[in-house]
Amino acid sequence: MRVFFIAFILSASTLAPLPAWADCSDAAQPKVNWRRCFFDGQDLSGADLSDAMLRDAAFGRATLNGAKLAGADAYRARFVSATMKGTVLDGARLIEADMTRADLTGASFREADLRNAKLVNATLVNADFTGARLAGTDLRHSDMTGATWVDGKRVCGENSIGQCN
Repeated sequence: MRVFFIAFILSASTLAPLPAWADCSDAAQPKVNWRRCFFDGQDLSGADLSDAMLRDAAFGRATLNGAKLAGADAYRARFVSATMKGTVLDGARLIEADMTRADLTGASFREADLRNAKLVNATLVNADFTGARLAGTDLRHSDMTGATWVDGKRVCGENSIGQCN
């Protein structure tokens, strides 16, 4: 009986193709699937990764200045110590993303979902959080000077460390 069951599973798996996984060597482009890929230390400045699948991807110490990640699914992605000045993350799904010590000066998070994300010690000077979801987001020690808050009206004052003052 056990041999029959194993044979059945093997034959069934050849009939139904498995889902395709990311090819981490694919070029940076909109809608690319870079799920679970590693780009630590790489320069992706100006890259258009709009609507890309970046779940569980790693961008530690990467440079993404001026990159477009609008609408990207970056659930649990890691951007630790990344340089992301002026990066567009509008409408991105950044739930549980780790942006600890990232430089996000002038980044746009309009309508982004940052629930339970880590932005500890991040530089968020002049960032735009209009319409962003921040429930459970860890902003400890982050510099939010000049950032536009979720209501789109309030601008964080000088010395807004860890919270918008």
